[in-house]
Amino acid sequence: MEIQESIRCTIMRGGTSKGVFLHRNDLPRDPALRDRVIMRIFGAPDPREIDGIGGAELLTSKVAVVGPPTRPDCDIDYLFGQVSMVEPMIDWKSNCGNVSAAVGPFAIDEGMVDAVEPMTKVRIHQVNTGKVIVAEVPVKGGRAAVDGRHKIDGVPGTGAKLLLDWADSAGALTGKLLPTGRVTDTLTVEGEGRFEVSLVDAAIPTVFIRAESLGLKGNETPQQIDADKRLLQKIEKIRSVAAQAMGLCKDWRKATQEVPYSPFFATCAPPMDYRDWTTGKKVSEKSVDIVVRLLFMQKMHLTYPVTGTTCTVAAAMIPGTIANQLARKGIGERGELRIGHPAGVIAPEGKVVREKGVFVLKRATVDRTARCLMRGCVYIPKSTLK
Repeated sequence: MEIQESIRCTIMRGGTSKGVFLHRNDLPRDPALRDRVIMRIFGAPDPREIDGIGGAELLTSKVAVVGPPTRPDCDIDYLFGQVSMVEPMIDWKSNCGNVSAAVGPFAIDEGMVDAVEPMTKVRIHQVNTGKVIVAEVPVKGGRAAVDGRHKIDGVPGTGAKLLLDWADSAGALTGKLLPTGRVTDTLTVEGEGRFEVSLVDAAIPTVFIRAESLGLKGNETPQQIDADKRLLQKIEKIRSVAAQAMGLCKDWRKATQEVPYSPFFATCAPPMDYRDWTTGKKVSEKSVDIVVRLLFMQKMHLTYPVTGTTCTVAAAMIPGTIANQLARKGIGERGELRIGHPAGVIAPEGKVVREKGVFVLKRATVDRTARCLMRGCVYIPKSTLK
C-alpha cells in the first residue's frame, strides 16, 4: 500500500466564502508541481471534487497560499487561487475579497503575526495584484476573536467584526482605476450588438452594465440567471470583449480560457423590492442604494464578493459611471453604498476624489466576519509529487 504525503492545512471561512489555507513553505517551489499538488488536495478537476477537500462549488473551491512577506511594508504574503472544477487549472490572476478576510485571523492564529489585544492590524501583501490590504482583526486571549454580534448577509449567525481597508486597490490588475480613461464605453459585441458599460478596476476589474440592457429587471435570483444559458453566453461574450478593452487579454475570443475569473460582470438596477433567495425575506427598496447581480466564472454569485463590493463602491462614487447613474442620490456625501445583492445587503464605505484630472480612490472599507473551521493535515498520494 502506497504511503501518502501529509501537508499542513487549514479550512477558513472568510465572509461568504470558504478556502483551503496552505503555508507557502509547505508547497513545491516549481509552479507547475505546486498547482498539481493543490489540485490533488481539492480533488480537481471534478464537479463533485469527491476525491479531495474542495467544496464542489465556486465559492468554496478557493485556495490561499500564505507565507512570510516579500516586501518590507507588509506582515505577510497572500496568494489567492480559484481552483477550477472543470479544467485542470488554477486561476492566479485575481483575488477573492471574502477569502482575504480570513487571512489576518489565519496569520495571527498561526503565529505569523504577533497578537495585540484588542485589535491587531495586519498589513497583507496581496501577491496576485501587488497591492496592500490592511485588515483590522479583533483579538482575544492571543487568538483571532470569533464570537461577536456582527451579522453579514449570506452567513448564518453572528461573529466578531473585522475590517478590510482596500484603499490601495485601485488599478489592481490594469494599473488604472478607469482602465480606458472613460467613465463609460460602448462595446461592439459580435453577434450581440452594442452595449454601454463602465469598466472599473478597484480590487478586481469589473464590467458594470444596466440590467435592462440584457432584458433583465435586475432583481433576479441566482437560479433564474444560471438557468438562462443563452443569457450566460451573451454575458460571457460581453465580458470577453470588455477584458480585451481593459488590456487583460489580447484576443477576446480567448478570454474565457485565459482570464476566466476576471473581470467580474455586474448587472445594475435602481433600488427596488425583492426577496432574499436564501430566506425568502423581503429586501426593501428603502434599505438599498443600488441593486446588483454579479457574475464570475460564468455563474451568478450567490451573495456578493468583497473585491466586487470594493469595485462597486468605487464605481458608484465616480460621477457618470453606470453604477453612479443608477444609485440613489447623495451616496457621495454619505460615503456609503448599500448594495442590494441576492442574499441581502452589504454596505461598504468609499470615497473617490479628483486630483489633477484623475479620479483617485481614497477610501474603500468592507466589514466581514471569519473563523477557522478545521486545522490539521490533508493527504495526497506520493505519486502526485513525481
